[in-house]
Amino acid sequence: MDRKSDYKSFESLKVWQKARQIRKDIFDICKSFPKEETYKLSDQMIRSSRSIGNNISEGYGRYHYQENIQFCRQSRGSAYELIDHLITALDCEYIQEKDFTSLKMKIIECIKMTNGYIAYLNKQKANKSISEPEDIMYSDNKNFDVS
Repeated sequence: MDRKSDYKSFESLKVWQKARQIRKDIFDICKSFPKEETYKLSDQMIRSSRSIGNNISEGYGRYHYQENIQFCRQSRGSAYELIDHLITALDCEYIQEKDFTSLKMKIIECIKMTNGYIAYLNKQKANKSISEPEDIMYSDNKNFDVS
């Protein structure tokens, strides 16, 4: 089957795949937090990490550039929120500096990818185009492994 005729979904977006990996990393790190943080910081971190990918996928399903862009902006806001939660976890000594730095770098990379996706959507909106850039947005790996 020709690659261009393959069904596309948000799961193929590289930015969504990055958000998925971040979400998994956050789930893993929150497991080590004290029990009293279960419904406090852990919950907030998990919610904001989920929101990154959730908004990308919801925007993708809207089929309107401006709505998709707005959901991407919300996704980006959740990513910044997650960085703030990581700073709190670092300040409370729930995570080590190296874990903080690693996760922050992944989130910043996701923010940059989101910005690129927004720029692409704005360009497509201006051109009233519906083409999808294979090399920029989509991964060849359809079964993205988060382990």
